Amino acid sequence: MNYTRVMQSLLMDVHPVRRLQGEERRILTFHDPGLFQNCVQALNMVTQSASVTADMVDYVSLSSSMIAPARFTQLLEAEFKHDMTVEEDEVVRISAVPGNMGSGPGIPWGVKEIKAPQAWSISTGHRVKIGVIDTGVDFSHPDLQQSLHRGINLVHRGLPPFDDNGHGTHISGTIAAANSTRGMIGVAPRSAVFPVKAFDANGSAYVSDIVAGIDWCVRSGMEIINMSFGMQTRSRALLDIVSKAYQSGVVIVASSGNDGKRRSVDYPARYSQTISVGATDRKRKIAPFSNRGQYVDVYAPGDKIVSAWLHGKYHEMSGTSMATSHVSGTIALLLAQKPGLKPAVIKTLLQKTSVPIRLRRTASLTDGEINTLKFLREGMKSSG
Repeated sequence: MNYTRVMQSLLMDVHPVRRLQGEERRILTFHDPGLFQNCVQALNMVTQSASVTADMVDYVSLSSSMIAPARFTQLLEAEFKHDMTVEEDEVVRISAVPGNMGSGPGIPWGVKEIKAPQAWSISTGHRVKIGVIDTGVDFSHPDLQQSLHRGINLVHRGLPPFDDNGHGTHISGTIAAANSTRGMIGVAPRSAVFPVKAFDANGSAYVSDIVAGIDWCVRSGMEIINMSFGMQTRSRALLDIVSKAYQSGVVIVASSGNDGKRRSVDYPARYSQTISVGATDRKRKIAPFSNRGQYVDVYAPGDKIVSAWLHGKYHEMSGTSMATSHVSGTIALLLAQKPGLKPAVIKTLLQKTSVPIRLRRTASLTDGEINTLKFLREGMKSSG
């Protein structure tokens, strides 16, 4: 097939090729990676020769996906309708509820609760690479100066991943803040946070930006991906990229959601390739807002958590987002000592070493809150 001719005809029908504000977009996942590569190469040739800006089309090689406006993808679907899976590029939201402004908490209660300080004589997470797919981060925050590395901005391409919401900075603080004198300390204070800005100032993102973010994390050598967000509909494109990241050995930690559901959790936490995290409160009970049930793998503190915020400040937030960051930091402590442990081994270790939570009627005897010290000690014996 003459793929260049196909792409030329497509571009003629949608010219000028620009990404329009608010335009409906779709994700095309090719069944055959070879066909995907042929289409991408042909499109690149056409756009270069015609001097056309094709910033409306994104590619994710890891999952053989193409993301583009509906006016373009409808034509592509007609040409290759039996060779791809098509889905709407849906909106995803972060999993947290803002609370009050706070002051530098030193060691926050959640970090103490999971016994992280007792583990620091063994590991501080030195140089473990964590991709935080979120709203970006406040690079000027004094508590994060030692932990932050250059990431990527998928909302405003070409700009650094600056946080214009606060959620991503809060997550990063719980994972890796390192200011023991006047600020706060996170679970893994010597780990390396790479912010991946996929969410805008309103805390919203498209599935396609999350897919691209996971792809970037895998290609950039992240060992852990923190995903403190969720959606209630299943996405084939998201499952494909999560599966490929999992197969690459990347540990994906995802928030279960804040709807207080007893038998369901949000995607991507519902996928078996992730570690699904629910939230507990100071009484070591499941927080009322947290989703729970068989799809939650472990629980961690998520109620009234104070962490870093914009402009060097601190803020209290509640949500399974906050719980997820405690788990990501905990895993970093182990990977610093035992690099290369498989995601499945880490999930089993977390569950095996968790401490049974105080039961409510909606809790199960198998529900447990992470214990960082027990997890690290047990994990150091592992050869998986």
